[in-house]
Amino acid sequence: MWPVPSSIDELLTLLDLETLDDCLFRGRQPETSLQRVFGGQVASQALVAAARTTDADRAVHSLHAYFLRPGDTRVPIVYDVERARDGRSFSTRRVVARQHGRSIFYMSASFHLAEDGLDHQDPMPAVAAPGDCPELGDVLAGLTGRPRDEWDREWAALDIRYAGDSRPGGALHDDAHPALARVWLKAAGPIGPDPVLHAAVLAYASDLTLLSVTVVPHGTYIGDPRLEPASLDHAMWFHRPLRADEWLLYDQVSPSASGGRGFATGRLFTVDGRLVATAVQEGLVRLRG
Repeated sequence: MWPVPSSIDELLTLLDLETLDDCLFRGRQPETSLQRVFGGQVASQALVAAARTTDADRAVHSLHAYFLRPGDTRVPIVYDVERARDGRSFSTRRVVARQHGRSIFYMSASFHLAEDGLDHQDPMPAVAAPGDCPELGDVLAGLTGRPRDEWDREWAALDIRYAGDSRPGGALHDDAHPALARVWLKAAGPIGPDPVLHAAVLAYASDLTLLSVTVVPHGTYIGDPRLEPASLDHAMWFHRPLRADEWLLYDQVSPSASGGRGFATGRLFTVDGRLVATAVQEGLVRLRG
């Protein structure tokens, strides 16, 4: 086993998949106290597997994933890639992640040859600069009463700053949107020039806080023992070139929670206001009986 990704270098090691055969790859596992594989890890490794079978001049522009079963943190994950289509401008890949002979995760990813076209975007919301925001580990320690080093042991490969939320008394109160949360995030070190790794690290990071916004108005948090949370599906669209080792604002909103499920969307902006990606997730937010 490799150590927990407590640095960006160790996270990049997890993303350096072993090639077993044509379109067949194996991903390492970190040592972790988590009882199941972190969904962002599976999504990021699956994206790397898909990109390994695609021409380098085609960048990922979207992915759609379903989490089928909890992953076992004790054994590697095998990623089986299907070359679904290669057209003049787009390539599509399907990826199945397996453990113990069973599928635990499905992903479809589409890659696009760069071209010029129409260009517009929504503006970035006004928000405090990353340096003026507290580290997420400190915020969670205050919220949960658990020591800060528990956060660092699992997530120190990322630098995440909390820019506020819409809970009662929160800085982002908005009558039109009862569930809002914003964080700044980036890799906690340089990644290098490979755009696949930047997209994969962002996919890893995008799963960390998105489901949390669905419980902001309800007096609870992801990790509350009264709550049974789990990612059900996750989708991302990559709009413009990005670097995951530079600050990105993750503007998250949950339009709805019902029936034990929470739905959330997140927009990712660069410091200078470019909208580079959008993520959407539905997850289980079941209250334990």
